[in-house]
Amino acid sequence: MGSSEALEEKYYIKEVNTEKKSIYCHHDLMGELMIPTHKHEKSQMLYSEGGIVHVTTETKTYFLPARHFIWIPGGVKHSIQPNSEDVMMRNLYFPIGLDEDSFYEKEGIYPINDLLLQMMLFTNRWNGNLKKGTRNFTIANAIKAILPEICLTNLPLSLPLPKDIRLHKIIIYLDKNLGETIMFSDLANRFGFSERSLYRLFQKDLGMSFIQYFTIRRILKAIELLLEKKLSVNEVAQAVGYNSVPTFSNTFFKILGQRPSDYLKGIEILKK
Repeated sequence: MGSSEALEEKYYIKEVNTEKKSIYCHHDLMGELMIPTHKHEKSQMLYSEGGIVHVTTETKTYFLPARHFIWIPGGVKHSIQPNSEDVMMRNLYFPIGLDEDSFYEKEGIYPINDLLLQMMLFTNRWNGNLKKGTRNFTIANAIKAILPEICLTNLPLSLPLPKDIRLHKIIIYLDKNLGETIMFSDLANRFGFSERSLYRLFQKDLGMSFIQYFTIRRILKAIELLLEKKLSVNEVAQAVGYNSVPTFSNTFFKILGQRPSDYLKGIEILKK
């Protein structure tokens, strides 16, 4: 069986779009380390437990940690890569009408509050098409309806993909040295740029400065390390280049909306 044929067999290609007006529900362990690039007509709400999931669209790589969900509008091509086959994925695929809230048109990652978490867990016993007029459809549709009300913070848990090959090499270098103190002038020197030209390249290609990019990348790595639970918050801070825990905690809060210790407590709630 060819790869395109194999892809056709997958539920997210074969079954999600079979009934245009239904809400499609799917809960399962990932079971694979890569869901290749695909798209569907319905918008997808993806919530994961037990690990980290990278979702790559045509312009960005999103980093989906536990206790958060990603909203992927219909028609957006994306691939999904968990850090483990044991990640539990909870998916709801919604049909979106023409005159609905603009929330549904934008990709984004949002924290999941206790109300939303309980509603998502309530759908755990369902799989497949939930048909309009049924009790289960009404409950799932209520999840969709409250999202614009409660999801007011689209978190910057994504990084743009570099298009310029020179910048791609710099990004690989930064990834390998997240715990080091990297001066912008030294980085420019190392890769044969003037500071001014490298600054322009970051802005033009990625739409952000070096410091914005490096800060988000460090915090994404910190989330990964916190979830592994092998290091203390202090050790995680040092591993991603912060000598001061308060500075690390403040930066983490600016990006995730909560302190590292509070984030870990939220993860523990999922296990109870």
